Amino acid sequence: MSTQLTEAPLGTEEPGGDDRREADAPWIVIVWNDPINLQSYVTFVFQKLFGYSRARATKLMLQVHNDGKAVVSSGTKEKSEHDVARLHAYGLWATMTQDA
Repeated sequence: MSTQLTEAPLGTEEPGGDDRREADAPWIVIVWNDPINLQSYVTFVFQKLFGYSRARATKLMLQVHNDGKAVVSSGTKEKSEHDVARLHAYGLWATMTQDA
């Protein structure tokens, strides 16, 4: 009886190249304009929660006011969920989405 040996293929394909890229993409937290909170309060919240300078917090607040929204943080899904929850606790309208 003769035994025939076969070789394993040399190259393998990476599964789900696009899926992996999506999983690695950072999440962003967006604060939306609302008719309730004062501009000074929104600036204060950005400084308190994210440690932003007054100038950066003011710039983001003006973006929310003028453009209707601003990206205020990014990172992992868990970090973004935490940031959204903290913003909600301060009464701001915030959502998160995976960055493209």
